[in-house]
Amino acid sequence: MTTTPRVLGGRYEVGELIGRGGMADVHLGHDTRLGRQVAIKMLRSELARDANFLMRFRREAQSAAGLNHPAIVAIFDSGEDDSVVEGPGGSHTTLPYIVMEYVDGLTLRQKLSAHQQLDPSEAIWITEGILDALAYSHRMGIVHRDIKPANVMITSNGHVKVMDFGIARAIADTAATMTQTQSVVGTAQYLSPEQAQGQTVDARSDLYSTGCLLFELLAGRPPFQGDSPVAIAYQHVGETPQPPSVYNPAVGGDLDAVTLHALAKDREARYQDAESFSEDLENVRLGRPISAAALGAGIAVGAAATQTMPAPYSAAGTPTAVQPVITSRRQRYENTAGLPAVGHDLDEDDEKRGGAGRAVLISLLVLALLGLAGWGAVTLFSNQDPPVVTTTVPDLRGMDEAAVARALTTYKLQGERSEAPNELEAGKVFEQSPEPGLKVNEGSVVRYTVSTGPGSIAIPDIRNFDRKDAEQELKQAGFTNIAFEERDDPNTGKDKVIETDPVIGSSASKDTKITVVVASGKVQVPEGQVGRDWSLVSNELARAGLNPKRVDVESNETPGTVISVEKEGKRVDVGSEIKVEVATAPKVEPTTETVTQTVTQPPATTEPTTTTTTEPPGGGGNGN
Repeated sequence: MTTTPRVLGGRYEVGELIGRGGMADVHLGHDTRLGRQVAIKMLRSELARDANFLMRFRREAQSAAGLNHPAIVAIFDSGEDDSVVEGPGGSHTTLPYIVMEYVDGLTLRQKLSAHQQLDPSEAIWITEGILDALAYSHRMGIVHRDIKPANVMITSNGHVKVMDFGIARAIADTAATMTQTQSVVGTAQYLSPEQAQGQTVDARSDLYSTGCLLFELLAGRPPFQGDSPVAIAYQHVGETPQPPSVYNPAVGGDLDAVTLHALAKDREARYQDAESFSEDLENVRLGRPISAAALGAGIAVGAAATQTMPAPYSAAGTPTAVQPVITSRRQRYENTAGLPAVGHDLDEDDEKRGGAGRAVLISLLVLALLGLAGWGAVTLFSNQDPPVVTTTVPDLRGMDEAAVARALTTYKLQGERSEAPNELEAGKVFEQSPEPGLKVNEGSVVRYTVSTGPGSIAIPDIRNFDRKDAEQELKQAGFTNIAFEERDDPNTGKDKVIETDPVIGSSASKDTKITVVVASGKVQVPEGQVGRDWSLVSNELARAGLNPKRVDVESNETPGTVISVEKEGKRVDVGSEIKVEVATAPKVEPTTETVTQTVTQPPATTEPTTTTTTEPPGGGGNGN
């Protein structure tokens, strides 16, 4: 049996269910207009009547729609469908949806479930990708507030994608705490101390959550575990985590220190921005000294025995040998963890229980001895590096991009390209990481920078800047020929920058004409809506940045069909209210019936008489 595909907004066909979360379901979708595969995220029907979930879902669309970065899942469109779920009394419940980039890959949670712990170099690489996304979102004024493995995807070609801005807030929103009535918004294992206490959050809260995620990638478990979210939140506030090396001997001293610096309780004591966190991870990966602040954080808890990482870390995936201090550090943490001595919880009644109490005590001692023996075996065998296939990083400097592609293929490596001004001629590589000659795992990523030519300037990211601020930013960058043009855009405020020509991030000479496209604050009321269903028209108007207001009008047209749209085809201010006349069935007026009765008089009367009475429907006369 075949069924007609469900279509949202007259454009997006809803396909199979490919994911389910606590708030929404994600379906594979098809954009019939552009002919591309998309993912459609729909609020779960049972939550559609809850105002808090509706607000949170709509905020995700607003927050993520303004973010355009390769490490963030792109939002293409959003809307609401009010013809899906029957509500009380036969009314329809509105279900909002978000149309987003379809990502072919696995979530980081799925990857962890399959591998438990990741190789330190892979953990560093993934975390750097997350920090790249956060650095951008923070610059755009958005705090994610829910960084965790389930909200990070690794694509089939190895790229990192951050998603789900469902509880994101603007940095300027000082009232945005992490608590709601009787609940904590977020995931307990990754909450920052300020989130757990219901305080205001900022970008540094995301960095703490990223530190928790990095810890789990390295250790195979979050930094804190407990029987309930409240117990875990309490540990975030008051307990110091152990270094990841306690759970993974392949982790070296400086990586311990960087992770623990990100997990500082006081937000003033941890990394202050995503760039500095990422820079220290790069230092670890390349065997360079880490920052003094991170080094101090590690020394404070005995995590960093040396200042720099051993050289194998720079070999993208080769585990570092266990450092001699690991064993003593582990013992120190076990001895100072404040755990009760064996048998401490046995009360005086144990003496009366006799053999039962002794059996419990003996069992505990046996388990402890077995645990020590198992730990010793793990420590012994973890010193053996797993077999890896390595290759040598070629020298890409001076090559054009065609030559770079051939070299990376030959050495079985992947490339990640960027560009910047340089004295070298345009199109030539002038910088790369890792350095040439290093041994790395096959399939590792080599980042390289291509010159845009001498004297060129990178166009700064001025999206969402005011017209005046955008002009000042471009002039400070060195550009002298700046022009503006307006464009109708329902998703951008009046006089805010939409894009530039040449595009943001590209390079140009200082006298190149830079055309800045700003929002006009106007939109055109969509045409051709008469005769369509109200739900489709209301979604179309909402996507156009307008506020549709339904006006029911009696008509012989099919109920729910749009009869007219106010100001159709005209340009109006974004957010304008547009009256939409919608057909409803004509009312049926009550009617009066005429009842005629014939009454025969008794025989004494010479002639019969006929009496006519008029009564309302359903009434009965007495015949007289």
